[in-house]
Amino acid sequence: MAMIETVNLTKRYGDLIALNNLNLMINEGDCFGFIGPNGAGKTTTIKILSTLLKPSSGQAQVAGLTVGYQNRQIRPLIGYVPDFMGAYEDMVVQEYLEFFAAAYNINGPQRKKIVHDVLELTDLGYKATAEVNSLSRGMQQRLSIARVLLHDPKVLLMDEPASGLDPRARIEIRELLKELKRMGKTILISSHILPELSELCNVVGIIERGTLLFSGTVAEILQKARLGHVVHVNVVDRHEEAASLLRKMPGVQKVAITNLDTGARNGPVLHVTYEDGPAGAGRNYADIPSVLVNGGFRVSMFTEEAVNLETAFMRLTKGLVQ
Repeated sequence: MAMIETVNLTKRYGDLIALNNLNLMINEGDCFGFIGPNGAGKTTTIKILSTLLKPSSGQAQVAGLTVGYQNRQIRPLIGYVPDFMGAYEDMVVQEYLEFFAAAYNINGPQRKKIVHDVLELTDLGYKATAEVNSLSRGMQQRLSIARVLLHDPKVLLMDEPASGLDPRARIEIRELLKELKRMGKTILISSHILPELSELCNVVGIIERGTLLFSGTVAEILQKARLGHVVHVNVVDRHEEAASLLRKMPGVQKVAITNLDTGARNGPVLHVTYEDGPAGAGRNYADIPSVLVNGGFRVSMFTEEAVNLETAFMRLTKGLVQ
């Protein structure tokens, strides 16, 4: 079942197009990573889905309900976590959560129990009497997540929840999100911490200048971004000769040399790019060292380049893949 779906979703601010015919489908239980540079349209999308912003055209649905027409039915189903939270001065954590629980008509003993439960889930129980404004940035983000869990929403919309956090706080937020995923929540999360998204999300979308460039699994996006298979090779000497030999091999598209004149610690590196297709991607890379050894070269390093989510993001948003 699609929990989030947009059809030609568009948002204009005068002549500026913040979203351009965005088509997304996020199924129930998915953790969708929304990736894009600043100003790409991520926050605009999240605000439309959270019923805080009206689209200029197109349609957005949450759990089969249409944004702009059924907002009152949508709001109990979603939890929106902005990149920065706000709180009244001198409000302590317990009061903060009870205030929002009351806003969701959670009252009496049930309110006390639910507030206690979300404090435990987010590991903030020991901070119940601390002032919200005294909390670290990481704890404030956990409290913001605790707030949106009070009414047990089906969908979580999270805008840069790890922004500005130190490494330990990012790990804590990541583990909390994993737990929410195990609980069956559908999560849309925008983030620039790309290695963590690849570990957390099963589906990823890349957006640039309001246009969705790609949406699919992490494996699919890595394959999309792969511009041939690249192998890195070190030889002890005669680097130009080795490069010339490798260029004659079937399926080799190009051979580049870096660090040739820099005196780098590991010496010059030969970057061998195989073409995708039967003559390239399907070849056994083990033939490279054997060809070099048979040619009288001594091989000191041989490794295939890994394409990760960060590499894919850089390639796709720079237009290197059409």
